[in-house]
Amino acid sequence: MIKSMTGYGIGSADNGTVKYTVEIKSLNSKFLELNLRLPKAVSDKELFLRGECSKLIERGKVNINISTEYVDQTAKGASINAELLKAYYVQLQEIATQLGDSKTNLFEQALNMPEVISHDDEVDEEEGNVLTSAFYAAVEKFNTFRKDEGNVLKQDLQHRVELILSHLTEVESVEGSRIPLIRERINQYMEEAVGKENVDMNRFEQELVFYIEKLDITEEKVRLRSHCNYFIDALNGADSNGKKLGFISQEMGREINTLGSKANNAQIQQIVVKMKDELEKVKEQLLNVL
Repeated sequence: MIKSMTGYGIGSADNGTVKYTVEIKSLNSKFLELNLRLPKAVSDKELFLRGECSKLIERGKVNINISTEYVDQTAKGASINAELLKAYYVQLQEIATQLGDSKTNLFEQALNMPEVISHDDEVDEEEGNVLTSAFYAAVEKFNTFRKDEGNVLKQDLQHRVELILSHLTEVESVEGSRIPLIRERINQYMEEAVGKENVDMNRFEQELVFYIEKLDITEEKVRLRSHCNYFIDALNGADSNGKKLGFISQEMGREINTLGSKANNAQIQQIVVKMKDELEKVKEQLLNVL
């Protein structure tokens, strides 16, 4: 099952005293680019959280924001910056007066302003467990989101590759007339250039065989079909491996390009253009696959 690199998840946990909320967002990236924002009080958990992210999230441009909400704002380990609280309160009063707003909860708003309340002490084991519970809850929802998005990507990718296989069948349906037409055209050129009576037919047939062998696309068709089937098998595998699918799509592109260059037939080359168009859409979608 493939996963999308785009994801979102939010989780929270509390123990009656403190509540942690973890929000995870991600976009596509070749590597894990992690931006982790967490309260100073739990900064000692950063290395642990980064290690878990590398295992559980793997790749992507990931932003994780961790917020803390204390039920008792004056819980142990917490201190209030009185001067900063007063400054915030005065500024809020002035702004409310200028706007003609008669709000009565200015003190509560000032109390919740940045750095008014600080928690100097490190969190204990119980509070650390609350944080990890919120983190794992967010990761679970985040990965569920990725799987759901991945299922949509899978359906689109499989549809595109099946279209390439369908176009390959079209190539085979028109290929039968290709070699006789080439033989007839070259024969006509030779007769017009030197005259039929001056053509050494034995030598002509030998050279024609060598030329037609260079235009044979049997190997390219076989390899392209094999790569497409391998792509679909990998797509339906148990693991999500966008890099592997990317490598297979590159091999598909090589066979399609070679097929087009050797076709020497306008109708086949038009079909090859359709294949290339579908393959480009596949490659664009693979940028979002984990």
